[in-house]
Amino acid sequence: MAAGQTVAVYGAYGHTGRFVVAHLRERGFVPVLAGRDAGKLKRLAEEYPGLDVRPASVGDPASLDVAVAGAAAVINCAGPFATTAGPVIEAALRAGIPYVDVAAEIEANADTFAHFADRARDAGTVIVPAMAFYGGLGDLLATAAMGDWQSADEAHIAYGLNSWEPTEGTRVAGKVSADRRGGRRVRFTDGALEYHNDDLPTLKWSFPEPMGARAVIGEFTMADVVTIPSHLAIPEVRTYMTTEAAGGVTGADTPTPRAVDEQGRSAQTFLVDVRVRSGGSERRAVAAGQDIYAVTAPLAVEAVDRILTGRTRTTGVGSAGSVFDAADFLRALSPHIVLQVSENSRDSAPDQD
Repeated sequence: MAAGQTVAVYGAYGHTGRFVVAHLRERGFVPVLAGRDAGKLKRLAEEYPGLDVRPASVGDPASLDVAVAGAAAVINCAGPFATTAGPVIEAALRAGIPYVDVAAEIEANADTFAHFADRARDAGTVIVPAMAFYGGLGDLLATAAMGDWQSADEAHIAYGLNSWEPTEGTRVAGKVSADRRGGRRVRFTDGALEYHNDDLPTLKWSFPEPMGARAVIGEFTMADVVTIPSHLAIPEVRTYMTTEAAGGVTGADTPTPRAVDEQGRSAQTFLVDVRVRSGGSERRAVAAGQDIYAVTAPLAVEAVDRILTGRTRTTGVGSAGSVFDAADFLRALSPHIVLQVSENSRDSAPDQD
């Protein structure tokens, strides 16, 4: 176990950052509270007496060096990651420590792979982007479902969220991504990201019970289109979102998440249904749980623990499924998700309405 080691959390006062700080403490780590807003850091520190508080700006490399000084690793929870990922990774490389983030931004994650792969590998360190509900969990599930397959024709990741009340950070990151795309949409097809202006179809997806058949938005593209193809030979990666969740995250008046339990989780539930197909065969992995923001914390913290205890498969920049033993990692999340992996040979493609 890596318990007792110090982990810097950049964006510690944000919605997801708070879950990460709490879970680090639960696992026996010592968080360092870092971020851009000194006032918010001070207020958070009042809840955690004795923890170091280190304000740092992404525009000030020296302050970032102070923020990560003496830490065994850094977890970046501060979006938009198009702005923060590069500078915080640079600070991690200067300090010689691993970096993990919770980015859901497609282009920001692609940038991390493109810009830092060689440097991280040469430094012998590990950088894991998108170690979160979007990107990380889907990649772990797809990798576990693949099993001994070396390649597949398609991967389908359907998000069965009963609702989605986005944080302010989610809204800001979404706007940044939309601006970078010039308002276009994106999908992963024929082995590459493709930008387009097509309307998104409404489909029916047969989730496992008790959710059952639900209307979903097809090509509601998430970070899985970066993480999965980064190491799995799958030329078609498609993601889907239940219509009620899609409407919530895009709705201008949707409220922010509201806590309903002592852990601070919202009432939101999720069921992620991943299916990989090769020829006439299909393999499937399903994970269910509560609150997509809250479950990101055990994902990110488990990643840090495994990196610091040497339970990794590679160095450099890697997605969750390439860096870790996916099936074992998912089993370690059993207090937070319910997992099922199966294999069958039927063709169960979604039907368009």
